[in-house]
Amino acid sequence: MKTLQNILSSKGNQIFSIGPADSVFDALEEMAQREVGALIVLDGGKVVGIFSERDYARKIILVGKSSRETPVSEIMTSRVVCARADLTLEECLALMTDKRIRHLPVLQDDDLIGVVSIGDLVKGIIDEQRFRISQLESYISG
Repeated sequence: MKTLQNILSSKGNQIFSIGPADSVFDALEEMAQREVGALIVLDGGKVVGIFSERDYARKIILVGKSSRETPVSEIMTSRVVCARADLTLEECLALMTDKRIRHLPVLQDDDLIGVVSIGDLVKGIIDEQRFRISQLESYISG
């Protein structure tokens, strides 16, 4: 079974982040430039939150705040669900579904080593199933 480490090995472990004192506008610009839906909020190299499009929509737009004046720390999700690199894709998909999250920081010995999205997990599971089907077809035919 594939693990998060397998996903990070194939997709890379590039981490896009923002600081808690940076403005929401700066975070949105970074997300647009990187074409990602969330940024990890780091303070002194430690994960202190996650900022997503969902945070922006619900905590800025709907309440009429200014994205240029509001710091990320004011609206980020501070209770970040993280996972170990040795968890299987199925375990992580269940976790993300249960917690209703789309991005999962991956830790190893309390150090951030990457981030996976629910799309990364779905792609990994589909690739693994295709491989199994191919192996079974080869076995059956001969």
